[in-house]
Amino acid sequence: MTDENTLYQTIIKIIKEDRPQTIEQLVSLAEKRVQIPKQRILESIIKMQSEGKISFEKPQQAVTTLAAYLKTEQTLWYWATLATSIITVIVVFAIPENLYPLVYIRYGLGSIFVLWLPGYAFIKALFPTENSAKTSEKGLDMVERIALSLGMSLALVPLVGLLLNYTPWGIRLAPIVLSLLALTIVFATAALIREYNAETRTNE
Repeated sequence: MTDENTLYQTIIKIIKEDRPQTIEQLVSLAEKRVQIPKQRILESIIKMQSEGKISFEKPQQAVTTLAAYLKTEQTLWYWATLATSIITVIVVFAIPENLYPLVYIRYGLGSIFVLWLPGYAFIKALFPTENSAKTSEKGLDMVERIALSLGMSLALVPLVGLLLNYTPWGIRLAPIVLSLLALTIVFATAALIREYNAETRTNE
């Protein structure tokens, strides 16, 4: 007859080694190891949980639609990108260059808008998940993402200016700002869709 302490240790060992996804899996694995009734194993698991010796995470609901995915924490980067871009555009048109010290807010947001957001959205569209870049360390992947985002922004912004030079609008403040806003939103939305598709494939 297996004593209570041995059963506790067996359950904890199974959780650490086999990582069962459900209580049913845990009970089944424990039953094979200790050869005792399923009801007693289940009672021990419930008792251990009430005593705080083990805990079970609430299973995450699978995201089935893009609209539902937009409400998850994984899309915070998307909303932050959109909010920063839109706020920057409002600030650029609302604060004149001679209005001190508020003009420094315009300079700060403008720098992020030009030097970071277009490239970040573009790189995010190319590599929507952290594992897309083949690197051995997550920290290195972040450094690469930052460097590529800055470099791509420095490449995209002059290209936008060059294209505007051959349009009736020319290289002026409003066309450049609105073009960069549209470019950032398009790339960010494409990145979001690719990220959602990757997440969906992972959960299948």
